[in-house]
Amino acid sequence: MNKRVLVAGIGNIFNGDDAFGCEVARALAERNVPEDVTVRDFGIRGIHLAFELLDDYEALVLVDATPQGGEPGTLYLMEIDASSVADAPADAHSMDPQQVIAQLRMLGRTDLRIVMVGCEPASLEEEMGLSPVVAAAVSGAVDAVLELVNEPGRLRPMASAAQATEA
Repeated sequence: MNKRVLVAGIGNIFNGDDAFGCEVARALAERNVPEDVTVRDFGIRGIHLAFELLDDYEALVLVDATPQGGEPGTLYLMEIDASSVADAPADAHSMDPQQVIAQLRMLGRTDLRIVMVGCEPASLEEEMGLSPVVAAAVSGAVDAVLELVNEPGRLRPMASAAQATEA
């Protein structure tokens, strides 16, 4: 039986490049993904994402803007070790991957494989729309997600957050 995978675009569309995950989810909705892969734009609804993951998903691909100190538009592919994420209080009106992972642990879900496809933002200021350099990175992120969910050894171990690789 194939694994069930949730691809979750996250971010705030009112904060510039923070909408990166939302835009990638929107672009993925127009592409063919395997039947056992669900693509959703969760925006800033972290609690909803945590509860969705209580279903029988085996893996989560988070797509988000993630400041890592690189050049804006740089794509990162990293595996997240849920056991190393600090507890964080729940906030129903924000989306922080750490909060989602902490909530999953509180709800008893500790066996989920989590991979992030992230992009270095140029601006997280209050504004609508992605910066040109981050908008240009959307297609590369779509390709990275499709490669992850279509490969035969789907979602095998990858670089840790400390060893993020440029996509």
